[in-house]
Amino acid sequence: MLDESAGLADDRPERYRKVIDRDFVAKVDIDPANVFGPDGRAADLPAACAAYEQAIRAAGGVDLQLLGIGSDGHIAFNEPGSSLASRTRIKSLTRQTREDNARFFGGDVEAVPHHCLTQGVGTILEARHVVLLASGREKAEALHQLTEGPVSALWPATALQFHPHVTVLVDSAAAARLQLGSYYTETYAAKPAWQGI
Repeated sequence: MLDESAGLADDRPERYRKVIDRDFVAKVDIDPANVFGPDGRAADLPAACAAYEQAIRAAGGVDLQLLGIGSDGHIAFNEPGSSLASRTRIKSLTRQTREDNARFFGGDVEAVPHHCLTQGVGTILEARHVVLLASGREKAEALHQLTEGPVSALWPATALQFHPHVTVLVDSAAAARLQLGSYYTETYAAKPAWQGI
């Protein structure tokens, strides 16, 4: 898992562990004991972040990292201004991110936690393959910055430009701001099968 809200009770359906269990684990052939994430209920949150980093290393790293992208260019909960070398840590969520996530809390932005534990950008960049999904017009500027903008902590997703194996899957609305959209479409159509996704 990329992240977990800090302080949410174990039975809250908004906990990311609950979401992963419901939307992924329950639908595939995976042992729930093999699903790991940062412990947002830990008494010592910095220690929980360090333990999660160690667990990733002990498992041999992340083979496939699935990401979304925020309208402000955040990946995981690495908000604009986050260190591009960051590791799993506690982050304060911006008002915009809390508003974006209010839909998971019955539309109540005040119910959205102010803090989370999240993989850092540096942690994400160590995954062997990254797949990023983006859909909708509200993601168009972030996707444009990710693929065509300069690498900047103002748009944390731009750090993925340094990764050797990133696959970005988008719909036409999210791709609306791409200046080189026809180039990407053409090169994808001519991609050799041996490259995989």
